[in-house]
Amino acid sequence: MHQHRTYGRTGRWSLLQRRQGGFTMIELLITITIIGLVLMFGMPSLSSWLQSNQIRSDAESVQSGLQLAKSEAVRRNTNVQFTLSSLAGTGAPDWSVTCATPAVDCPGAGMSETEIRKYSAQEGAPSTQVAAPQATITFSGVGRVTPLPGTAIAINISNPHGGACAASAGPMRCLRIQVSPGGQIKMCDPALPVTNPRGC
Repeated sequence: MHQHRTYGRTGRWSLLQRRQGGFTMIELLITITIIGLVLMFGMPSLSSWLQSNQIRSDAESVQSGLQLAKSEAVRRNTNVQFTLSSLAGTGAPDWSVTCATPAVDCPGAGMSETEIRKYSAQEGAPSTQVAAPQATITFSGVGRVTPLPGTAIAINISNPHGGACAASAGPMRCLRIQVSPGGQIKMCDPALPVTNPRGC
């Protein structure tokens, strides 16, 4: 009886030793092959996602800059402007928020108060580009755009390095920032229908 129990323990121990031996060469080759296939088929979509993510990053930056200009105009009860450094898809969306006319809107203010905030696309995604009908958008002390435009101002953010926009059957999820005459600021996707809450 004692010998039977000893043999049983030895048998179980041998089985454990075989299980702890690690992977076989065939198992390793199969695993490496599967990982390689997943990476090969996943790379194009991952690349498009990363390039589209750069668009979102700079679109959110432009949106926050516009919201800052509007809130500062209301807080100071004066004209504050949001200025894009480049237009018509010729460069990255660098922008600044400043007092519209420093001598009038921020009298006696130093440079630190006149230039409220400055943003360089190098901080976020330098490969994106901006296209807008005007370089400067000015908000009045009540938060409205001045002078009052006839329609909403559209600022389009794209990424030519990643390809064409989805609205033109490309892979990029380009975005648009719309500023209404009343000062409402909205980010939207031109590829989506107007009936969609995220569409333009």
